[in-house]
Amino acid sequence: MPHHDTYEHLIALLDAAHVDYQLLDHEPEGATEAVCALRGHPAAQAAKCLVLRVKVDRRTTRHVLAVVPGDRRVDLDAVRTLYAARYAGFSDAETAERLARSVPGTVLPFSFDPELEVVADPEVVAQPKLYFNAARLDRSLLMSGADYARLAKPRVERIAGPAPQ
Repeated sequence: MPHHDTYEHLIALLDAAHVDYQLLDHEPEGATEAVCALRGHPAAQAAKCLVLRVKVDRRTTRHVLAVVPGDRRVDLDAVRTLYAARYAGFSDAETAERLARSVPGTVLPFSFDPELEVVADPEVVAQPKLYFNAARLDRSLLMSGADYARLAKPRVERIAGPAPQ
């Protein structure tokens, strides 16, 4: 699926589910802190989406889309423990792009690939306003965390590191 199709797939999914959402156009940006400034909201309201490689054992590798608040880091030890795995780390760029069907900085908190399991931190789904790049560097989407959870059906687990002080 080409990257532009990922955006179209997302919009079709939201429209079919009659989800209330808003599109926000802005200067092209993929870094969470910078795009939050462009959109004009606190980073805690952003969904930071990271593709991880989780090695359960020598023969079993799983791919996880970790979704955490934009002002937090993913806790790799929590992900490793969650899967009773030997290792959890960031996926290489080529694999991440293939599974997420978008380029870095535009990864959605949704998975359109059966090999990519979505795990979202509870603070993400609790957001009344949740912002994320819409598979494009120049367009973001705003929707509620509850609608996101209903539609994406992520596994909800504590995977975010400590809140900033």
